[in-house]
Amino acid sequence: MIQDRLFPATMMPDQDWWHALWPDPDCFVKTLGISQGMLVVDLGCGNGYFTSAIARRVGSGRVIGLDLDPVMLELAQVACEGMDNCDWLPGDAMELSHLLGASADYVLIANTFHGAPDKTALASEVAASLKPGGRFAIVNWYPLPREETTVLGQARGPKTEMRMSPEQTRTVVEPAGFTLETLVELPPYHYGAIFISSSQ
Repeated sequence: MIQDRLFPATMMPDQDWWHALWPDPDCFVKTLGISQGMLVVDLGCGNGYFTSAIARRVGSGRVIGLDLDPVMLELAQVACEGMDNCDWLPGDAMELSHLLGASADYVLIANTFHGAPDKTALASEVAASLKPGGRFAIVNWYPLPREETTVLGQARGPKTEMRMSPEQTRTVVEPAGFTLETLVELPPYHYGAIFISSSQ
């Protein structure tokens, strides 16, 4: 079953609060340093909320939306309808380097990394999927108590004990061949840790 293979506590949120939390996905993508001409992988793309913004941002580049759930991929395709720079890849994030047909400039994983059973192994898969000097961006909830991270009046996000500080994220990602390049603030409750591949 697909459900058994999903990372814990990483289900796609309802569209209403997703939009309330991220009202401007285009600004979000720009803040993360995604730019024109890149080949970007939206890892665990879900319903395509960020995939469509990436597609608008990269222009002549391409975005590949990867998700294990075929229903989510169908929704993502609808979100990106009319865009000719999107490709779709069904599969497991832990097999990314074997599924991609070309090395990427940038891999984004948003609101999902906390649930990976082996985070360093996942980071290694990403490293193997990137061009030399490519970037890996992880968008995480700050380690605040869940009851404090409310959206539309309700506590949202993963369990408090699953949340990772920027330093915890760095500790599990850098051994896979990355160096932290920058941290960006993504109010109200998130940060983006952007790593650069140390392979040359």
